[in-house]
Amino acid sequence: MILNYIKIAFRTLLKNKGYSFLNIFGLAIGITCASLIFLWVEDELSFNANFENQEHIYFVSTHQQYEGEWRTFGSTPGPLANALKTEIPGVNKASRTRQDELLFTVGDNGITKSGRYADKDFLDIFNLKFIEGRLSEAFTNPEAIVITQTTAEQLYGKNTKVVGKTLKVNNSDSYLITGVIENLPKNVTYSFDWLAPFERLANGREWMQEYDSFFADTFVTLTPEANFKTVDAQVRKILEKKTGESDSKAFLHAMENWHLKDRFENGIQVGGRITYVRLFTIIALIILLIACINFMNLSTARSEKRANEVGVRKAMGSGRSRLIIQFISEALILAFIATLVSVILLFILLPQFNLLIDKNLVLGLTKPMHVVSLVSISVLCGVFAGLYPAFYLSAFKPVEVLKGLKVTQGSATFIRKGLVVGQFAVSIVFIICTILVYQQIQHVKNRDLGYSKDQLLTMDVNGTIIEKFSTIKQDLINTGAIINVGLCNSEILNGGNNGSGLEWAGGTNTEDILISFRYVNAGFLETTGMKLIEGRGFSDNIAKDSSSVLITESFAKLMGNGSAIGKQISRGDTYTVVGVVKDYLYGDMYGQSDPVLFFNYLGESRYMYLKTNPKVATNVMLAKVEAVMKKHNPAFPFKYTFADDTFNAKFKSEQLIGKLSQLFALLAILISCLGLFGLAAYTAEQRSKEIGVRKVLGASVSGIVKLLSKDFLKLVVLSILIAIPVAWFVMHSWLLDYAYRIEINWWVFVIAGLAAILIALLTVSFQAIKAALANPVNSLKAE
Repeated sequence: MILNYIKIAFRTLLKNKGYSFLNIFGLAIGITCASLIFLWVEDELSFNANFENQEHIYFVSTHQQYEGEWRTFGSTPGPLANALKTEIPGVNKASRTRQDELLFTVGDNGITKSGRYADKDFLDIFNLKFIEGRLSEAFTNPEAIVITQTTAEQLYGKNTKVVGKTLKVNNSDSYLITGVIENLPKNVTYSFDWLAPFERLANGREWMQEYDSFFADTFVTLTPEANFKTVDAQVRKILEKKTGESDSKAFLHAMENWHLKDRFENGIQVGGRITYVRLFTIIALIILLIACINFMNLSTARSEKRANEVGVRKAMGSGRSRLIIQFISEALILAFIATLVSVILLFILLPQFNLLIDKNLVLGLTKPMHVVSLVSISVLCGVFAGLYPAFYLSAFKPVEVLKGLKVTQGSATFIRKGLVVGQFAVSIVFIICTILVYQQIQHVKNRDLGYSKDQLLTMDVNGTIIEKFSTIKQDLINTGAIINVGLCNSEILNGGNNGSGLEWAGGTNTEDILISFRYVNAGFLETTGMKLIEGRGFSDNIAKDSSSVLITESFAKLMGNGSAIGKQISRGDTYTVVGVVKDYLYGDMYGQSDPVLFFNYLGESRYMYLKTNPKVATNVMLAKVEAVMKKHNPAFPFKYTFADDTFNAKFKSEQLIGKLSQLFALLAILISCLGLFGLAAYTAEQRSKEIGVRKVLGASVSGIVKLLSKDFLKLVVLSILIAIPVAWFVMHSWLLDYAYRIEINWWVFVIAGLAAILIALLTVSFQAIKAALANPVNSLKAE
């Protein structure tokens, strides 16, 4: 019996090749799109899954209160880790860590790698797998360093034992390699290429032992029997216990939430990337639904073609249940063929999709879960798409069918039109969302930053750059490729160092206002294009300006009425304001940045900024800069970034949404058009005799095209009316997450509506024109 169903199904597919192709290709596109999204979702959900005991690992973050609002930071005081381990029952392991980038040199081979200084417990917390050496002995030597397998191979080559070797670091220090660990996968939140004992970093830095210095990343594990809520409640009280202040609270952030739920507002967890995971999962299901709608539409539209078959089979004694099984079997076969086509498309498209989302996803057909998922999608699509047509077709009455009476399609026609409306409504929503996401990204990118990110090159400060800065700066300018050079302790776009508790006479009390600190040289403002709106900038004479500071205009407003020039600020020492800088944007690209206090001090510099000459080609400029840096800092490799690239990276999530919105909109429209094309072809076929009569009676081609197109255009207009409020609600809710956002303009909906109408017209018109140009003799000769 089953074999008979399969034979009939394949005969039907071959008999109706055009409609079979539309069904298979439409389903294949839907399954391909959904599969790509589900691969991305799987990768997002699998972050940190490689670590054993992950349900007991926590990152310690802090809520800090400023101006009555709680703000969340990842940094904690240095002594907190030990206090958590020794004073709070349930805390099993605890480790301070601090990220850094080091230059490793072996002979003439030098590479820079990012890693962490950490306590020994860090190795146990993450249960790192040692390829060489032992976990228990890795940090017994204060000069020790543990490196990843890739780092070892890059330094010493493959198949080389490296434990016991001495590694030259930053062209000055020596570290003893005590272990080689397995490489971490890419989908981890906190990655590292090396680990070294924290004591080496803390040696001589007394401020790292103080509770008012928030600088360390702290990780802990809880014992299996510990109650999270009880332990977390104690963790939230420990900073107040140590400092006597209630404006800072540490708390435990579970590993499972590090990647997906890392966004906090006023001390409350409000989401993160989990929002996008849920959104894209819904979109995948919607795309699949649109593809299934095509099948339902085309199957019910061609009901008259199957009516005689149903009538004969019923007259021969076939029950309705068998007919339902037959039609669902046909749908399942179509779905499985579509899945096979989809697998081919996935192999072709996945590399491009990886470039789009900046991941390295693999189809993984050797993974049982992936195969089960594809089979499940096929079955669900087949059953869902075939269920209504099966019940509809199997309900035909054999007496009416075999007498040649016209099959009544009242409910089917209504449902079919409703599905077309739904398809195009979703497509229009995608079009509107794509336009608005693009507008929002461009809106923020075009925002006045308060500095110029164009022609701005960023380099790390390392080696002897500070000692030779004057010479390096002059040599760079002498190349003609560089206009100016500046130094700063922080990346211009990031938050950097900050604090509170500053004092001054008059104005707003700043005890709980967060102020950012920038240590810069005299040329920093000119290099970055920051505007000095009052007073003077720093001079090259650092000793002269040792007690002088610059402030941003938002800081000046806090100091009360009148000019801020000459006013004094106390931060242990007393400083005099000599200049006011226009506010600039850093940190949160969608909000307002904190006030900034500038000091003229080179000792804290970590980044060097070069203003490049726009008249010099980029490759020539880079070659000249590299030559100067190799001359004065030869031990360190030449590394650089452009400020505008760093700026664009700030919108990675939004740009991902924008790119995927474009992709989904295109696919949704394509699938909808396939269905509309099939329906238009079927409508033209059903009305061929009517068209022939009209042509004989003098109807024009344009009149017939209009006749065949107007019914479909009515459905598209209805789709527009449904899509507009839905799209407005979705995008209005999305934009509420951004303090700096666009207004939703009416013309966006007009453009999306006109685009949908144009697409529908182009899709329908092809079949309409083809029918209108057909010879009426061919359609009327049987009459």
